[in-house]
Amino acid sequence: MGTSHLNKNGAILSIQYIVAIVPAAGTGKRFGQENLKTYFDIEGIPLLVHTLKSLQAQVLINQIILSVRSEDIEHCRALTKQHELHKVTQIVPGGNERQDSIYNALQELKCPEGISRKDIVVLIHDGARPIIPGHTIESLLEGIKGVEGAIPGVTARDTLKTVDSEGIVISTVNRESFRAIQTPQAFRLETILSAYETAGAESFYATDDAALVEKAGGRVRVITGSPLNIKVTTPEDIGLVTYLLHKGIS
Repeated sequence: MGTSHLNKNGAILSIQYIVAIVPAAGTGKRFGQENLKTYFDIEGIPLLVHTLKSLQAQVLINQIILSVRSEDIEHCRALTKQHELHKVTQIVPGGNERQDSIYNALQELKCPEGISRKDIVVLIHDGARPIIPGHTIESLLEGIKGVEGAIPGVTARDTLKTVDSEGIVISTVNRESFRAIQTPQAFRLETILSAYETAGAESFYATDDAALVEKAGGRVRVITGSPLNIKVTTPEDIGLVTYLLHKGIS
C-alpha cells in the first residue's frame, strides 16, 4: 500500500507510511519558568499543541506518537481531544533522557495493516519546534533516498571560534563546513531502531538522533533547513515564535 504526492518541483513522490515521533518529556531547564516549557501558553494554546498542529497539517504524515512524562499522559490525551489532533494515535511514557523517550516510542510503534516495517519512514521532531517551514517534509523524503538518514541544517551566519575553558580563543574555524542541525530528522524505521538498540547496548547518548545512525556507520544527508524552524529554548524565543505563528508562517 503506497501513496503518491507532488513534491515542490511537481514530480511524483512515492512513499509508504510516515510516522512522526515527538519527545516532550523534558523539563526544559534552560527555559527557567515555573511551568514546563512544553505547556507554556502561546496565544491561548500550549507550545506542544502548536507543534502537534503543525505536524498534523502535513499531508504526508500519517501518524504521530507523543512521548511525555507518565504524569502528563492523561493531560495530553485531553489536549489532543480538545484540539482535534486525530493523527496523535499513541501517547507513551517518556524516559529520563530525550533518547530514552524516543526509544520508548519506537518500541511502541505499531505497523498498520498492509504496511511492512521496511516501508515506514520515521520523522523525529522536537516538541518545542512549533513551526515547520513549507516543503521541509518533502525535502527530507527526497534527501533520504540512497542514504540512511536526512536532517535539516542551516549554515552559520556568524564567525565561529573555538575557545578554552577561560574563553580565550584557540582558533577561528571555517564556518562553511558547519551546519546547525534542526528537526524533524528522517530515517527508515529499521535503520533508526537498529541504531537505538546499538546505542542502548553501548550506553551511548547523543544530542540528536542522526548521531546514533552515524555511529552505527550510516550515512546522513543534510538538506537545507530554515531559520524559521525555531526551537523554543529560552523565554526570549517566545516573542519571535508568537509573531511567526500570528503571521501564519509554517
